[in-house]
Amino acid sequence: MAFVEHEYTDADALAASLAQQLRATCANALAARGQAWLALGGGGTPLPLYRRLATGELPWSQVTLVPTDERCVPHDHPACNLAAIGNAFASAEGVELLALTTADGDPERSVTHARATLARHPAPFDAVVLGMGADAHTASLFPGVPGLAEALDPASPVEACRIDPQPLPPEAPYPRITLTAARLLRARSLHLVITGGNKRAVLRRAAASHDLLQHPIAAFLHAATAQLHVHWSP
Repeated sequence: MAFVEHEYTDADALAASLAQQLRATCANALAARGQAWLALGGGGTPLPLYRRLATGELPWSQVTLVPTDERCVPHDHPACNLAAIGNAFASAEGVELLALTTADGDPERSVTHARATLARHPAPFDAVVLGMGADAHTASLFPGVPGLAEALDPASPVEACRIDPQPLPPEAPYPRITLTAARLLRARSLHLVITGGNKRAVLRRAAASHDLLQHPIAAFLHAATAQLHVHWSP
């Protein structure tokens, strides 16, 4: 399926529009199944979106959130995605946050923990929100790392894996636990949030490429079983 692009005048308009869409997604999921289940990317770009979404009037105790990926750090560490997402949803009283890592961030035990958590929650995500780096990575699916081919395989039975970026990003030099493409692509709706001309140029290069190991986001742009909605603003 081809991806669909949505363009906004600025980041605030993007956050407002997508928050409204995600609120409707949650409401529809609650009406159909009594619960809503979201996987959310970390990083600075989507946090304003999450804060807007959290102000919506939903029965938040019936909504469950999990990061799309996590750095292997303690949960009180400044680099922890779970903590950042939790802070963004501080006003969503009763929302459930699931961790991909153990409380101390141990990488090996965190892989086991993540897989067990996902096994207890096998339903497709009602929505996934992804970001993208300047190297075309998404979640923690970094170009060229060991195990990337399996992590991007849409038919893989593995739902979470450890990724060790090479080299480790200096701003966050930690191993990662990430959801695999197979797990993310089973979502009922799939969104990518990017801002700025540089990221749009990266997206264009990835869209023209079928080298998934060098442009991991292309696994989602060219996915045969899911349609990715790309939300961009200057």
